[in-house]
Amino acid sequence: MAIISTATEGATAPEGCLLAIDQGTTNTKAALVDPTTGAILVSASRPLGISFPVPGAVEQDAEELWAATLAAVEECLRGSALRCLGIAISNQRESVVTWDRRTGAAIGPVLGWQDARTAAWCADLAAARPDAAELVRSRSGLSLDPMFSAPKMRWALDSAVAAGIDPADVLLGTVDSWLVHRLTGEHATDVGNASRTLLLDLGSLEWDADLLELFGIPRANLPEVRASDAGFGRTVGTGLLPAGIPVVAVLADSHAALFHHRCTVPGTGKVTFGTGSSVMTPAAGPDLAPQGIATTVAWSIGGVVTYAREGNIVASGSALDWMARTLGAPAGVSGGAFLTELAAAVPDAAGVAFVPAFTGLAAPYMDRAATGLLAGVTAGTTREHLARAALEGVAHQVADVVEAIESDGMARIETLHADGGATASMLLMQLQADLLGRPLLVADAPEASALGVALLAARTLGRDPWEPEPGTSVDPDPDLGERSARRRRWSQAVARSRGRAVVQD
Repeated sequence: MAIISTATEGATAPEGCLLAIDQGTTNTKAALVDPTTGAILVSASRPLGISFPVPGAVEQDAEELWAATLAAVEECLRGSALRCLGIAISNQRESVVTWDRRTGAAIGPVLGWQDARTAAWCADLAAARPDAAELVRSRSGLSLDPMFSAPKMRWALDSAVAAGIDPADVLLGTVDSWLVHRLTGEHATDVGNASRTLLLDLGSLEWDADLLELFGIPRANLPEVRASDAGFGRTVGTGLLPAGIPVVAVLADSHAALFHHRCTVPGTGKVTFGTGSSVMTPAAGPDLAPQGIATTVAWSIGGVVTYAREGNIVASGSALDWMARTLGAPAGVSGGAFLTELAAAVPDAAGVAFVPAFTGLAAPYMDRAATGLLAGVTAGTTREHLARAALEGVAHQVADVVEAIESDGMARIETLHADGGATASMLLMQLQADLLGRPLLVADAPEASALGVALLAARTLGRDPWEPEPGTSVDPDPDLGERSARRRRWSQAVARSRGRAVVQD
């Protein structure tokens, strides 16, 4: 855990602060943010465990998640005398928490967004109900895929019932609703998080009766859907966190990063490099995106709904960490940093491609049968080539999603912002710009999600918004021929991963 002060020396002390909670896959962060300047005054972080009990399963402990959140919050509050004006929450998406309505205690593990244990169940549903995939896509804007929440909710509810728990006592929700319930006692979710469940109708912005019936999820088990700035109750008081503080804003982490970058109109977009990656751009409305790309709700603010197109990549930061461990990275060293140092020693990957389909491939392929592989390995392949192939594998996946988002001619991302931990690797950022064939604006502030939801909270409380730093522009290599050759080799590796015939050059 680390506490970091980014307040400007000699600056006037703020009247109060916002408490931003950024609950991610591998850690929970908390920050006290100046509501007028956006400066992070104090921040703290707590790591989270993650387990893989059986192939395809990705679990976390809900009580540990809450304890880590509270510990990070208390660390910030312990070092500050500022009045907390309000709380803002950003969170990992699609992950499912189940808890007891009477006691508030968690029931079973958190089923992580990467969890694919319900892949066979989804396939069986599609086979039994030939209209299921189209019904899901036409109403929710999403693909029938185990990454999203509804299949996990069904699995969790069935597990609770099998354990002898009355289904009427079970509360279901994504991580934002779990935190809101622990903080305030209210069972509520932000509309952007709700739009990632496969259960929300994009038109009405309500839980859809047909989708609830399809997945067997009772409405009574689900949280109330609210606008992102509608208010989510007041704290009941826990530890050093006093009672009565309003929770004024909730945004899913990817949506919060988009908001931080001021990407509020089509033509702008962002890619977040986390455990997985999200490529998102605002859309003109809820019209369906190309196959493999989601139409989702970015946020609802002041009664105005902003929709977005998005593609999700299951393994990016986790792919870098896996390759780094495989190549012998020392404990405590960032996977991205370790691989970047190795990869900088060679000009290219020498024909090696790494497809990190650990639990299949998500956007734009939505193929859970795909398998991870290394292609093009020869007797001359070195650790340095493998490191570069891992970095390129992340960048290629992002390029795949951008191309898919734009494939119907109805969207174009002219300005793409980048945020997240892996942006510290300027080699990766250069590879990304090269493979996209367009400039990349790399955020100077690594905490884009926390700052995005804090910005919304500041606006909700009537503060004038601050402006983000413009970031660093990374220009692409103008050699289009080399870009095309690299993209073609990657496509061949993906085809092998999916068990498909490869078209040779």
